[in-house]
Amino acid sequence: MPSLRTLKSFIAVARQGSFAAAASEVALTQAAVSLQMRNLEQELKRELFDRSSRVAQLNAAGQALLPWAERMLALDAELHEELRSAALRVNPLRGAYRIGAVVSAVAPLAHAVVALKQRHVGLELKLVSARSGELAAMVEAGQLDAAVLVRDSRRPPAGLGWTALYEEPLVLLAPSGSRAGLSRLLESEPFLRFDRGERTGALVERALRQLKAPVHDFLELNSIEALVELVRQRVGVALLPRLRRARWEQDLTLRVLPLPSPELTRSVGLLFRREARGPLTEAIAQEFAQQQA
Repeated sequence: MPSLRTLKSFIAVARQGSFAAAASEVALTQAAVSLQMRNLEQELKRELFDRSSRVAQLNAAGQALLPWAERMLALDAELHEELRSAALRVNPLRGAYRIGAVVSAVAPLAHAVVALKQRHVGLELKLVSARSGELAAMVEAGQLDAAVLVRDSRRPPAGLGWTALYEEPLVLLAPSGSRAGLSRLLESEPFLRFDRGERTGALVERALRQLKAPVHDFLELNSIEALVELVRQRVGVALLPRLRRARWEQDLTLRVLPLPSPELTRSVGLLFRREARGPLTEAIAQEFAQQQA
């Protein structure tokens, strides 16, 4: 049976009409989505797309699969909501809980916090924002119970746990109208770099080493939003994680180029104190994931 993640990608391809646009919707690379579709066709032992068309157009078999795939995802969402609701009816949430988030995750986490507070009047939630390294230190020191942050390469310290929430692939952002390829843009345009002292900046540095593309550093900032705005103003190009809720592909001032290496992704998750793990930590992770869906 196809995985739910593969079915979600299949539905996105059917809706968007291209693997590239579908990849942006499900926060994967185009290569990853293409591989998912090939594996899906092999598993079902039939082609699902009209290969004579330049767009990702479903053939008769694909059209027949689409409503079934949509029902499967709907049933999965319904099941998870029922299980969560049943658990919370037995164990209503209450007490104080301190949670942090990186800037790009503040909005969905704030919505998750509001939703939980509305359902649980005895619950007190404090939300703070900081950089990933700062948040991790605050969780380790006991100043926060949990934080949504960017994972680094190290294992969590003793007493801390990690729940993965989503992946954000690195992409090259360039001003609209630029025609050169990825390598040429990196070599010829001013490079707008994310702070190398941060986890996202370290990932960008690793990507540049893999791409073997010399860049001309122009400036270095620790704000993704500020770097995107500078690209819009045609100051230069930037390697950035494609933010989960961003709509850069629909922005007429931007050009988005995927990287050839699908493993160059930023992993965002919930770092938590194991002593604080329980229904509340699980509820926050689930509510946050729903806000990001």
